[in-house]
Amino acid sequence: MWKKKGLLFEVKNHTNDKIKSHASIPFALHLADDLFRIYFSSRNVHGKSLPYYIDCKVNNGNIELTGKVIGPILELGKLGSFDDSGIMPSCLVRKNDKIFMYYIGWNPQVTVSYRLSIGLAVSNDNGITFSRYSEGPICDRSMEEPYFNTAPYVLWDDKNWKMWYISCTEWKMIDDYPEPSYHIKYAESEDGIVWKREGIVCLDYDEAAKALGRPCVYQKNNIFKMFFSYRNTEKYRTSKNAGYKIGYAESADGKSWNKLYEHTGIFLSECGWDSEMMEYCHVFEHKGIEYMIYNGNDFGKEGFGYAVR
Repeated sequence: MWKKKGLLFEVKNHTNDKIKSHASIPFALHLADDLFRIYFSSRNVHGKSLPYYIDCKVNNGNIELTGKVIGPILELGKLGSFDDSGIMPSCLVRKNDKIFMYYIGWNPQVTVSYRLSIGLAVSNDNGITFSRYSEGPICDRSMEEPYFNTAPYVLWDDKNWKMWYISCTEWKMIDDYPEPSYHIKYAESEDGIVWKREGIVCLDYDEAAKALGRPCVYQKNNIFKMFFSYRNTEKYRTSKNAGYKIGYAESADGKSWNKLYEHTGIFLSECGWDSEMMEYCHVFEHKGIEYMIYNGNDFGKEGFGYAVR
């Protein structure tokens, strides 16, 4: 079972002329020894998401913020480009002397709420500054995926690059509002830039999960382990029964997965910042202790917290 440690980053303590709400999709990058850097996205006064980071110390089951918020580390894209209305870091991968930041690019739409794509930015200074790899996305909708793809989680294992990502399968009008359904797919790459997508569905819909959100994947004892978010498509913004929760799955090859909800080990709180939703977690291990940083109610409006086991 996970032991909750409470809110780690409270947005209300860090608001400024750029950060007005939310600290969503946190990801912890190991720097050296007990030092980590947590990347996340916050919304400005116009509701557009931009990427930031804050340094911290991780030791003996505790995370302590040690620095100030830095950013935005990447500005919005050019007018009309895939990320001109929002940038949300989803996963960072260290490869030799570079850090690859895979991120979510946002565009508002007319008939539906938004369109999402996958972008890439690269750092040559240990994750302090980033530059876009390209002005266009590295993964976007296609003939086989006509709606959107987003929220990638990427691993490099000395042989190839593996990506688990969200693929939208439809939009449906619910209570006169367009709502998306999406599941988790798998892709591979030789260089982390050009991806071969063969339509492999890792985690599909079931009675509990009508939409499956950003995965977090790691290997332990030759088993792939995944924590993911899941919700209903109806009333998920207003009902704790329908809202985001955290699920768990295992796989021998990273492609075919078994959902094991009963082994997730973390649940909604009775009250407080994570009593209605829990989502967008990142799980990592340091000195034999596992840490989970995650968002709570309203998609991380108050900030992000953590749990240990």
